[in-house]
Amino acid sequence: MIIKTRVFTLSAIMVLVAVTAAHADSNSFMSPMGPIAAAQKAHFLKIIAITLIAIIPVFILVPFILLKYRRSKKSKDYQPNWEFSLPLEITMWAVPIIIVLLLSLGLWRATHALDPYAAIESENPTVNVQVVGLDWKWLFLYPDLGIGTVGELAIPVDHPVSMTLTTDTVMQSFMIPALAGQIYAMAGMTTKLNVMASEPGQMQGENTQYNGNGFTGQKFITNAMDSADFDAWVEKVKNSGITLDDASYAILSKQSSRTEARAELGTSDMPDNLIFFTLPDTKLFDNIVHKYHGGVSMMSHTQHTDDMTENSQEVSQ
Repeated sequence: MIIKTRVFTLSAIMVLVAVTAAHADSNSFMSPMGPIAAAQKAHFLKIIAITLIAIIPVFILVPFILLKYRRSKKSKDYQPNWEFSLPLEITMWAVPIIIVLLLSLGLWRATHALDPYAAIESENPTVNVQVVGLDWKWLFLYPDLGIGTVGELAIPVDHPVSMTLTTDTVMQSFMIPALAGQIYAMAGMTTKLNVMASEPGQMQGENTQYNGNGFTGQKFITNAMDSADFDAWVEKVKNSGITLDDASYAILSKQSSRTEARAELGTSDMPDNLIFFTLPDTKLFDNIVHKYHGGVSMMSHTQHTDDMTENSQEVSQ
């Protein structure tokens, strides 16, 4: 009895420590900071409760059977010719079937309810963010605000955030566990992820798809803040950021860690290990995606069209 109590106490302590650690770092959906992750946690706990219907009887019946039918016990329960029991067969097959049906129904409902492409309804305006996966860093573009960042994704609390993702390199997997599940990003294609933070705080985001030597360092901080702080952050980025033009993007997009990119592009006005940009061209994201379609960037195509228009006007004159 003492051993059982100690084991139970130790297990409870381990669970408490794990939950506390997850909450402290906000790196897990078990410590959600948004409605999507909260729904994922609830679904996970529901799955555990359903599967325990099959697991708990096993832990109870195995020691019971071992004790009841042990060799040393002289019992009249011994039935060497027994081979079939209808109630037992029904129980053995019906319970797993019911569990599978319940799990399947829950999975189907959760998959549709937590569709990453589905917009989150809110009275507050949506913040649009374009995400570009590079080797080995994430570039976040705010086209409506004219800014970009590397190393930090800032979002206002209780505002839906609509992210459009791509890469300018190999396939990557974008994930902020405390807000939502992972979603893949691929060159020449776009995927969608909608999230919302329900409380201020910092969360870790990362790439979960191996993509080379700098894979382990391709992480970033997601900073959820209230609207006033977010507006101040936007002004800070605008005032301290450098222009994200062809030259600076060429440096940023080459294979390098965030620290190495910061050494080439950062200034003393920027926080440590972060890079801030201003966006003179809000079509940068489209150009990155489009350059994998036939090898011609949208910027070059637009320039070529403008040149043809000017030449036509000169001829007509």
